[in-house]
Amino acid sequence: MRRTFHILLRNPLSLLGLGLVAAVVLSAVFADFIAPFPEHRGAVVDFANFNRPPGWPYIFGTDLVGRDIFSRILYAFRISLVLGAVVLAIAVPIGVTVGLVAGYLGGWTEYALMRVTDVFLSIPPLVLAMSIMGVLEPTLTNGMLAVTAMWWPWYTRLVYNITRAEKEEGYVLAAEIIGASRLHVIFREILPNCVPSILTKMTLDLGFVILIASSLSFLGLGVQPPTPDLGSMVAEGATYLPDSWWMTVFPGLAILVAVFGFNLLGDALREILGSDQ
Repeated sequence: MRRTFHILLRNPLSLLGLGLVAAVVLSAVFADFIAPFPEHRGAVVDFANFNRPPGWPYIFGTDLVGRDIFSRILYAFRISLVLGAVVLAIAVPIGVTVGLVAGYLGGWTEYALMRVTDVFLSIPPLVLAMSIMGVLEPTLTNGMLAVTAMWWPWYTRLVYNITRAEKEEGYVLAAEIIGASRLHVIFREILPNCVPSILTKMTLDLGFVILIASSLSFLGLGVQPPTPDLGSMVAEGATYLPDSWWMTVFPGLAILVAVFGFNLLGDALREILGSDQ
């Protein structure tokens, strides 16, 4: 713990990343208590206050139907974090398992699994997600499936490379000599040595998942109105630039804060875990 605090304190950007991530997470968790107009997350119309610029009590202004943009951003953070968490919760176990098996077993198993992985990696992530969402109904669940389908190969490639190096180490050879099963060697010996790299990549990827999900919503293929989503809010406001600039600028800044925070925190985590090895 002392080493962790020392690393954080000597790197102001790490503290900034931790602060930004904490702000985003706390805003999402306590949105019901922080949002000045929690009812504005849904299909609410208030034409008496439509298209108002930033001011009190609408500190980020209002949209074309009078909904408070600040309140909707807080709830959009919640949706983005839930989507990111669910995507990684599905993609990481799949990618890690495939990478471990391919890297350790080798032979035709390695060839078959890694060629399938290469096929997915050869397709640009956003293009693959757009293709899937073009077939499925644009809902939050389908958006998660689309992003998950393009995310697991990156963990497969990462863990595969680590496993190929680790399986030649002495502790793995010792476990094999004493008769340990393949499952034991893979999940009890090799996997723990992959965890630092996996955790670091997960932290970095959470920001990128939010960015990809926002991109899909911007194109109309993600979360649908009236549910608040950062990408769809940017797309809605872009039509009315530059007059109603606040409708686009503040949701765009919210995406920037989330992605930037997770990237800085991921760099700090990489340094912390690397110093512990």
